[in-house]
Amino acid sequence: MQHTFASKDGPLEVTLSRVGEAFVLEGHELTLHNRGRLHIRLRDGRQCLVHAAKVGDVWWIHLDGRTYRWERIEPGSSNAEDEGGLVAPMPGKVLDVLVSEGDTVEAGTPLMVLEAMKMEHRIVASTDGTVTSIHFAAGDQVAQGAVLLELE
Repeated sequence: MQHTFASKDGPLEVTLSRVGEAFVLEGHELTLHNRGRLHIRLRDGRQCLVHAAKVGDVWWIHLDGRTYRWERIEPGSSNAEDEGGLVAPMPGKVLDVLVSEGDTVEAGTPLMVLEAMKMEHRIVASTDGTVTSIHFAAGDQVAQGAVLLELE
């Protein structure tokens, strides 16, 4: 299972897989211990207990006297650093594309209509800008997190 986490250098993608009762994360093996603790066998063979707590989308990991903060980026989410990329909030079908490449739009302008879970979802511009790219047409199926169009 692929997960994306925020880091100071941009999004970081990691793969978590299950092998029997253990999870494998980038070569490290994790098994549930108790009370929010994990037993971890590192790639170099060292073993230790890790305390983990999840608050919202943030994982707090306590390992060897240090605390690490890992913020998971949910598929379909966006933030101000996405530079105008607009993504599908869930899997669905494009019903209508309301703009063309090169169009100038204002924040709040409807750009695209998706159908997901038998409901229509309007994708709107989060800022003023110019449509630089449209990645899907009416009738196309889209996956959660797919970049639908881009503004600059």
